[in-house]
Amino acid sequence: MKINVNNANIALTVGNSKQFPKEQRPQVALSGRSNVGKSSLINTLLGRKSLARVSSSPGKTITINYYDIDKKMFLVDLPGYGYAKRSMSSKRVWSTLAEEYFTKNPTPDSIKLVIQLIDIRTGPTDDDIMMINWLIDTEVEFIVVATKTDKLSKTQLANALSDLEENYFKGTDIEIIPFSSVTRDGKEKLWGRILDAVASN
Repeated sequence: MKINVNNANIALTVGNSKQFPKEQRPQVALSGRSNVGKSSLINTLLGRKSLARVSSSPGKTITINYYDIDKKMFLVDLPGYGYAKRSMSSKRVWSTLAEEYFTKNPTPDSIKLVIQLIDIRTGPTDDDIMMINWLIDTEVEFIVVATKTDKLSKTQLANALSDLEENYFKGTDIEIIPFSSVTRDGKEKLWGRILDAVASN
């Protein structure tokens, strides 16, 4: 499938499950904690500076944003989780909306891939592990993207990736893609993985 990634715009902002699009179009969802770099990753993938707004207040957004990519697929930005200062009521809204994306999606077969973002500097948080286990249990296809790799030296990065694989994903076939929105390392590999998933039946 050929996709013009430059032909991209935000198509829909969803605040409840009744607003989920019913169109049968491939969807690739991004999941991760607040401030892990989802907006920066989206802008890097799409070659844009500010299509996805980088919030100055982590944890503020509790909507799902659908990015229309060349009228052929949706890149779906799920709200960030794990922000300590978020109120209990907004945490409930987040957990309900994020879960309903998977459980009440009118076109569940359109969800081709989930990109689970993890900050390579800190490794998986408890919330990350909970999300990954949930994805495993529900048999949703997903990969892990280790963000902010430019913040580490080559040696630190190699050690961090080794730790990630050895202590969290040993014995699994979970794919890990190192990524930097600054150097764009990992961009081409991630796009290749996305397009493979979108092209699958």
